Order: sequence, then C-alpha cells, then structure tokens
Amino acid sequence: MINSIYQLINPHFFSIAYSNIDFNKNVIVRPTYMSICQADQRYYRGTRDAEVLQKKLPMALIHEACGEVVYDSSNTFKVGQNVIMIPNIPGNSPEHIYENYSKSAKFMSSNVDGFMREFVNLPASQLVQFNNIKPNIAAICELISVGTHAAFRFNKAAHEKREIIGIWGDGSVSYILSCILKEMFPNSKIIVIGKDIRKLSCFSFVYKTYLGSNLPENFTVDHAFECAGGEGSYFAIDDIIKYIEPQGTVMLLGVSENKVAINTRNVLEKGLSFIGCSRSGRADFENAINLLQKKDFQNRLCTIVNEEAPVCNIDDIHRVFKKDSENLFKTVFRWSV
Repeated sequence: MINSIYQLINPHFFSIAYSNIDFNKNVIVRPTYMSICQADQRYYRGTRDAEVLQKKLPMALIHEACGEVVYDSSNTFKVGQNVIMIPNIPGNSPEHIYENYSKSAKFMSSNVDGFMREFVNLPASQLVQFNNIKPNIAAICELISVGTHAAFRFNKAAHEKREIIGIWGDGSVSYILSCILKEMFPNSKIIVIGKDIRKLSCFSFVYKTYLGSNLPENFTVDHAFECAGGEGSYFAIDDIIKYIEPQGTVMLLGVSENKVAINTRNVLEKGLSFIGCSRSGRADFENAINLLQKKDFQNRLCTIVNEEAPVCNIDDIHRVFKKDSENLFKTVFRWSV
C-alpha cells in the first residue's frame, strides 16, 4: 500500500513523498494527534547550521504524537487501540547504557522520518497503549517521558537532603518537570526560576516562583534542574552554581546550539555533580502513562496545551508552525491528512 510522508525539504518548504508500506509487518498506526517541539521549529525555521540541515533534510518532522492501531500482525494490540508512539529506535548497547543514549540508536524527526505520515509502521515494543487520557494531552507524552527519565536519574544520583529543588526555566519542559517532581517528591519544595512573568504565573502549584533577575540574597537550593536551553543555558547554569548547596546534583535538560562557559572553580569547591539528560526510553513512557492516569496531573497539563484546528494539508502545517511560535507553551493539533 502507498503511504504519504510529509517531509520538510528546505526550511519553510514541505513536499509529499510516497513509499510502500507493508501491512503484514509490525504494527500499523494512523497518527491522530501531534505536538510541535522546539527542535521541529529549528528545522522548520532553518535556525540549525546549514551543514546540519543539508545532512538531515528531507525529513518528516514531529516526534511527539499518539495514534490509533490500524493493523497488528503481532496480535499485541486490538484494532482501534489508542497508543503512544515512541520515537527512539533502540540500538545495540551494553545493559548499563539506557536505550536513549545508545550510540547506535536512531531518533525520529532527527535522523530518520518523524510522525508526519499517513501511516507509521512500528514494532510493538515502540508502542504503549493508553486509555482514559485526553488525546490532546497524550500527544505530549514524549515530553512527559523526558521528565520522568530525568526525575528517575535524579532520584538515583542525588543525596537525600531534598528540601528545596530549584528549576531554572519557565517553558514547557520546566512546567512538566515541576508537575512530575511534585508528584514524586511531595515533601520537597519546588521553586521555579524564570524570566517571563506571564509563564511563571502558570506555575501556581509550586512552592515559589522567582524572576531570575530578582533572586533574594540568601536564596539557596539543595539540587537543581536546568531547563532553560539556548542562550539562557549559560545564565541558568551560572546561577545554579552560585546558589546551590555543596554536593548538590545538577540535572541538565536544556539544549544549547553553542558552547556554554562553566565556572569550574566553584563546581570543584562545592563538589557538584552534573548529569546530562536527553530523550527517553520505553520504561519512561510507561511511567509517564501511569502519571497521566491521575486526573489532577492530567488536568494540570491542560494549562499548557493549546489545541489548534486540525491539519488536513500542507497549508495547515505552515499554519500550526506559525501559531506555535506565538504560543507560550505546547501546540497540539489533530492530524487529519
């Protein structure tokens, strides 16, 4: 059967590619809801290095999506079952390496086609079923899984004094991580440090919020998560090193295109631990689904989800990418091509 793949050929330019899809292999899923990530926007706008764009394009975008099972040759899922699609394609790696850090792993919408297709053919191991979760919220499950992965690694690495946990950044990653940490560490005080008062006003459920330019002189945290990314990474990491207590653990989630200077003298003096976190694996998706089963957790995420009109053609794809650049948090849309 012929499958339509909506690929970004050059920044701001999409084209439809066609390929055969084998309905007798793996699980065939029809994507239903998608969400736009900042990585998708960097490809769409062409803000990545020209060499990177030349190497990776043409490519279908989107790695945050849910769908509906159309056919399953493995008999793992029923036709019509709602599933989350896992974009990480595990490679071969030692047992002590998480699947999302495997050197041979691939990632959809990064080095292989993403989910902007009519149908997606995936092994059952890359699908996680869900029920009783709003599809527009299920669409951002990948980002939630990134947060559960970071929280899991933090829990294994950080010392037991966790009275105050600071999160630098006020975007979607920071918001979702705040929700996760509040669930996983209910006795900890979650403090969010950002630069946009409009975004910070949405974090009403955390202990406190501060503008990064207005931190108290005696401000301190036991551990910290850096979720700023971009040009903000330097300022966030510099603040964290300044305000964190000795032997604190720093989780790095923000992506920066440029090298970031770090005050290594203070890192050494305080004996700090820095842990990089990127992407996620199946176990993290399962943990994310478990959190989403909690109505309060699911409802809290509605605050940051902006659902746009369905996407039915290439013109609609341009529309939602433009709207996403205007939204404060996550842009979600029904995929109706």
